[in-house]
Amino acid sequence: MLDTLDVNFHGKRHTDFDLKRIIKAQEQGFDIPVTAYLCGVSIRARAGIGVVFGHKRKDQYGRFGDGHLIRTSDVLKVEREGRFWVMTTVNSRYVLATFQRENGRTSLRDYLRLSQAIHQTPPILQ
Repeated sequence: MLDTLDVNFHGKRHTDFDLKRIIKAQEQGFDIPVTAYLCGVSIRARAGIGVVFGHKRKDQYGRFGDGHLIRTSDVLKVEREGRFWVMTTVNSRYVLATFQRENGRTSLRDYLRLSQAIHQTPPILQ
């Protein structure tokens, strides 16, 4: 009898629309280097959540691999650069290629409205 191992990967394929937006963002270029491109983004509890593409710290073990869902460190600011929103976190800079359906843009508006009153998470809790 064979021993088998069932492995479930938590990821998703990028849609054609996601890939087109990523290509446009790469063509635009940015003054300060970006860490990765995120698709299907929403901001929850001061963290960005999205599907990653082209992460600079992708490793041989699959961490930060294309199509993986990631949660960023605390978002420090989100600002418009050209045609795209760029999210700066404690550790990285992400280009927001697409937003999550239904609530992605709403979460961005909420973050921008509330960001002046929200305090950062203490480093010990991140």
